[in-house]
Amino acid sequence: MNKRDYYEVLGVSKSATKEEIKKAYRKLSKQYHPDINKAADADEKFKEISEAYEVLSDQQKKAHYDQFGHTDPNQGFGQDFGGGGGFGGFEDIFSSFFGGGGGRRRDPNAPRQGADLQYTMSLKFEEAVFGKDTTIEIPREEECKTCKGSGAKPGTKVNTCSHCQGTGQLNVEQNTPFGRIVNKRSCHHCQGTGKIIPNKCSTCHGEGKVKTRKKIEVKVPAGIDDGQQLRVTGQGEPGVNGGPPGDLYVVFSIRSHEFFERDGDDIYCEMPITMAQAALGDEIEVPTVHGKVKLKIPAGTQTGTRFRLKGKGAPNVRGYGQGDQHVVILLVTPRKLTEKQKQLLREFSEISGQNAPDEQEQSFFAKVKRAFKGD
Repeated sequence: MNKRDYYEVLGVSKSATKEEIKKAYRKLSKQYHPDINKAADADEKFKEISEAYEVLSDQQKKAHYDQFGHTDPNQGFGQDFGGGGGFGGFEDIFSSFFGGGGGRRRDPNAPRQGADLQYTMSLKFEEAVFGKDTTIEIPREEECKTCKGSGAKPGTKVNTCSHCQGTGQLNVEQNTPFGRIVNKRSCHHCQGTGKIIPNKCSTCHGEGKVKTRKKIEVKVPAGIDDGQQLRVTGQGEPGVNGGPPGDLYVVFSIRSHEFFERDGDDIYCEMPITMAQAALGDEIEVPTVHGKVKLKIPAGTQTGTRFRLKGKGAPNVRGYGQGDQHVVILLVTPRKLTEKQKQLLREFSEISGQNAPDEQEQSFFAKVKRAFKGD
């Protein structure tokens, strides 16, 4: 016999698992199925692949083949492959690839939910913190008012497709050495709708829908953050055959602020102060999204010191309290000094050199000395 080795046909080893054999068969059968591959030898290759899989997927037949190969006269491959629909495990595989087998038919006239839509909304920093009511306009399909969604010219009827009897599918039978395969394909006479419209609506041209721009009121919740989304129920595409509409998902994009930064419900900002304010202490005004507040700066404040303004952040979008504002102090070193300012700083430096540093300064300078010594 001139048959190729079944393992070679599927491109697997003799130690291949059942799942590996099935995976190889799925890939090759899809590649060489005559309905997809129009090559002259596609049909023969498909039969060869199917035969190899039928043997190697059955534990008993595989063991028999491993022992005797193609030459065993009692092997009897294919004796149970006759008609009567006994195609076994092939049916599920062909059904998943080509819509064949005994799977449940989808009624093209059954109600179906409309598609969901997505809209990206850009917000200012403060708008995201406090929320707002706004109106957006989205492109979407609406039921044609002329034909009320039927697709037919007013006063005319929609006929049931006589080719598929309204199912939207046609059965295509194919005989193979292993039995008859029945594939289900979309009816090309009605494009799978199960309906024929002799006189189409002049407005929607038989589609039953028209493209429009819909205005929708959206309530943006306070505390919404960048990347979060809001679901607006029932504002997606309209349903099919009386099905419910889809939903609209509004995704928020928050613009950056020149002064504030946000992390969750907390807001951060940097406040510059002078050396005198840091050394002597002061009371300064700090802007927040809720208005200006006064902040007491203790004497000796260092750059990078952080203060918390409780409750001055963003509200939690789910209602779990309020965030805080964190103020980070930045010590500003003057770039241009008058002669008097320079003289005062020199005097300050001289005086500072005569006084013993405090414990914190001693600790800092000790670290610097150790760094130079390599300790």
